[in-house]
Amino acid sequence: MSDHSEAQALVDRLLQEHDPKTSEPADFWGAQYDLGLAWVDFPVGLGGRGWAREVQDVVDDRLHAAGAPVNRFTNFPGIGMAAPTLHAYAPVEDQERLLRPIFTCEEIWCQLFSEPGAGSDVASLATRAVRDGDEWVITGQKVWATLAHVARWGLLIARDDPQKPKHRGLTYFYVDMRAPGVEVRPLRQITGSADFNEVFLHEVRVPDRQRLGEVGEGWRVAMTTLNSERSALGDLAHDAPGTGPIRRAVELYRERGGHDPILRDRLARLWIQSEVVRLTSMRAQARRERGEAGPEGAILKLVVSQFQQRLYELCVDLLGAEAMLVSDYAATQPTKILESNSGEGDLDIVKTFLRTRSATIAGGTSEIARNTIGERVLGLPPEPRADKDLPWAEVPRS
Repeated sequence: MSDHSEAQALVDRLLQEHDPKTSEPADFWGAQYDLGLAWVDFPVGLGGRGWAREVQDVVDDRLHAAGAPVNRFTNFPGIGMAAPTLHAYAPVEDQERLLRPIFTCEEIWCQLFSEPGAGSDVASLATRAVRDGDEWVITGQKVWATLAHVARWGLLIARDDPQKPKHRGLTYFYVDMRAPGVEVRPLRQITGSADFNEVFLHEVRVPDRQRLGEVGEGWRVAMTTLNSERSALGDLAHDAPGTGPIRRAVELYRERGGHDPILRDRLARLWIQSEVVRLTSMRAQARRERGEAGPEGAILKLVVSQFQQRLYELCVDLLGAEAMLVSDYAATQPTKILESNSGEGDLDIVKTFLRTRSATIAGGTSEIARNTIGERVLGLPPEPRADKDLPWAEVPRS
């Protein structure tokens, strides 16, 4: 039996034994993990079957058609970033302990990279990690940590040696968010919600066994996390034609657009852009499955963030004066990432429009994305970096 056929048989078994309409989401996801259908390219016993990554599409398409619960929005930092990083660097016993609760969303994860003085230039971070026997003592401040208020674990980079250049004096850990010294404060956004947070680390003790990668090699490990994040964001665009956010825009145009030729032309352009994003995302995944590094991954983040902003600008224009009203502006702390690209009919268009204002900043600014594309895709000369080889402690800071 081929991998594809076996995957189909296992999905049949999963759906027969756990009806998506009646099963609790965590129970369904746990059964999916136990059958090796969580990350099919992972080893048996770690949520996978040791198959090619492309087989995951077979599984996901079947589950989507059956109305199975979706976990990627509930625990995106865990599923999209932590799991691939743990699989690449954590001991097998840690993977056995951590991967299943990630997939079932019983343990939410967050990312502790950005700092008040180190946003797009994450490598200039100042959070300090000092070795103390079999532990590390970590002190510093992180910011823009999505879901940190509900997270059980956090992925963290800290500076272990300030006398080395900024990219070479970093070490990577995963941190217990309930440990003494971890303080989480919400950051209220323009939408009224507070799914971002700032995190203060006051001499937090982290066992050395929770270090991922070698001491001083934190930047290399971080690249695994960031590349996984971009890939996972790209996977979110693998909808069928006409689904996702563009569907809601089409519905609004039919309800409110009338015969305005300018609005019609804007919608047509956005439909084309939606297809370009979807097909580019599929091409990027196909390259990854062949082990190739194409330019699509670097381009997608930039294009998708701009597309989302233009799409919801059209939506609020279609709403007219109604778009100036917000039905509920109470301060809330969500327990999952807002499904802003679900395209569901009950989507709060105004709040999603406000949320997409951050799309060209979150996960790296558009300016940084353009620099990356220029240097790594087009082969243009890099910008001058006076601090590249200087010890971090000698780099001037404001």
